[in-house]
Amino acid sequence: MASTPYYNRMLEKVLRRSASEFPAVVLTGPRQSGKTTLLRHLFGQSHSYVSVEPPDVRAAAIADPRGFLDLYQPPIILDEIQHAPELLPYIKEWIDEHRNKAGQFFLTGSQNLLLLNRVTETLAGRVAMLRLLPMSRREADQNPSAKLPWETHASKEVERALHGAQLWKSFLRGGYPELVAHPKRDANLWHSSYVQTYLERDIRSLRQVGDLLAFQSFLRLAASRSGQLFNLSSAARDLGVAVNTVKAWVSVLEASFQVIVLRPYHANIGKRLVKTPKLYFTDTGTLCHLAGLSDPTHAAHGPLGGVIFETAVLAEIIRTLTHRGISPEIYFWRTTAGSEVDLVVAVNGQLIPIEIKSSSTPRPAMANGIRTFQDDVRDKSGPGFVVHMGKVRLPLAPNVTAIPFCDL
Repeated sequence: MASTPYYNRMLEKVLRRSASEFPAVVLTGPRQSGKTTLLRHLFGQSHSYVSVEPPDVRAAAIADPRGFLDLYQPPIILDEIQHAPELLPYIKEWIDEHRNKAGQFFLTGSQNLLLLNRVTETLAGRVAMLRLLPMSRREADQNPSAKLPWETHASKEVERALHGAQLWKSFLRGGYPELVAHPKRDANLWHSSYVQTYLERDIRSLRQVGDLLAFQSFLRLAASRSGQLFNLSSAARDLGVAVNTVKAWVSVLEASFQVIVLRPYHANIGKRLVKTPKLYFTDTGTLCHLAGLSDPTHAAHGPLGGVIFETAVLAEIIRTLTHRGISPEIYFWRTTAGSEVDLVVAVNGQLIPIEIKSSSTPRPAMANGIRTFQDDVRDKSGPGFVVHMGKVRLPLAPNVTAIPFCDL
């Protein structure tokens, strides 16, 4: 198997700064997002490395935590630390005895729920919490410092960007580093193996899933309803399971970074807003695989074409902000009267409304929802954008601009 070339990640600067200010840094994110590769690239010369995931290493860490840390002394990278949370109190003890030493522990984990709870209980005030997701488009293009559209008025160079079938092919592959770096690798086979590994490792350790076949059916159902209002009762009825079971499965997917639960924006604007959340998969490649899509044309023109494009736009924004060390605040907006905006991004005290259209021909009517939102939130609203599949950038209405995906 060919080695994976290293791609510069936006999080590098944040990691270096955090390591200079905190004694410990926790880096979470889905499996195969590049956590270990990133840490070993930046700190492999200065830190030793040990994975806690192998059963024998895990057993040693759990049986004798203090002896384990005496054997594997900091500075150190401890991979998949959620398998041995018993180490955390002893890491705290070491940190408290060496108050002036920064950047001594890098802890990684692919299960946010288990890890976050234990870390916040044990290492509060001593640790920086960061997250690494699959690669953003700007990282894949090796332009990680590119600004988001509301941060600049300058139009970017788009002639060499992916369009049409090539863009849809990239959506089918997704943003996991191994697939980005090896464009000839069979993406469908990779995603199939990834989902199976994920089921075997993470689901069983996060929660006892009695019927894996039922859970696999749930994954496919979630893919078919991605981008829609996700009604737990309806999903449970269709699957023949309890509502609490579906709720638990959604929590597991969210905790292991497989889905994004997008909640509605609430504001006191005198209108009753829809309260049911939307569910999106974190990666377009995972979504396409679970939906049984492997051909760019079928993906683009099939019933999930719009959802795949929405997922790509949402993922790009979330990854860009997350890899800057920012916790994204992103919502959708919809009133019972029928007005809606696909995404509302809260940044620097402003609300940025974004409509997502899989058409290549932006039209003024596409800005209607954004204009209604801007009128309702008034001074809180920033510039609005309609992200489309074409190549043109043009104004659609006052303070609303149509931009191509590659300009995002």
